[in-house]
Amino acid sequence: MIRLAKTGRVTGLASAVLLVAACSIDPYTGEEKTSNTAKGAGWGALGGAVLGAAVSDKEDRKKGALIGAAAGAAAGGGYGYYMDRQEAKLRARLEGTGVRVERIGDTIKLIMPGNITFDTGSSAIMPSFNSVLDSVVLVAKEFDKTLMQINGYTDSTGSFQTNQNLSEQRAGSVARYFMNHGVPSSRIRSTGYGPRDPIADNSTASGRAQNRRVEIEMLPMQ
Repeated sequence: MIRLAKTGRVTGLASAVLLVAACSIDPYTGEEKTSNTAKGAGWGALGGAVLGAAVSDKEDRKKGALIGAAAGAAAGGGYGYYMDRQEAKLRARLEGTGVRVERIGDTIKLIMPGNITFDTGSSAIMPSFNSVLDSVVLVAKEFDKTLMQINGYTDSTGSFQTNQNLSEQRAGSVARYFMNHGVPSSRIRSTGYGPRDPIADNSTASGRAQNRRVEIEMLPMQ
């Protein structure tokens, strides 16, 4: 076992690695931030340092801590770093398009309002929106370890079944667009939710407009 004094020094070393990892610089924006990558890498470094010290000889304990910290940081930050890079690319390409990019843990969500993707009551993608989807295709091809869950939604106007069918058709249209442009079908799923899960008040015109949408969830392959 590592004696308390040794453990304290190792923990201090690992904590320093954790601090450096947690205060990372975004490689795309140049901003200092506590990213998902940094959190995972930092805690991975802390655990790796302690383990590295524990399995090393007395003389090499410090070296073992450093090696363990590096290995732990790489493992802990893997998914986060991959998704951080993908998020930055998507934000850069989709800026000003009307598509909202949200990050929840290791999931990137693209929210596409219905008024810029489809005509009223139609599941045919507007030609003016093709260039936006092409941008998503380029990023999806570059980050090919990502799954794409495409979800269609409507407002509550009209019958439930009509809205359900329309939401499925719209999600399917986006899925087919991606597949037709080279994204493998094995990475794509589409689901229609009709008027379920509204994000705004359906009693107002502006709320209904927000609820008519397609969302794409970008998920890391496990």
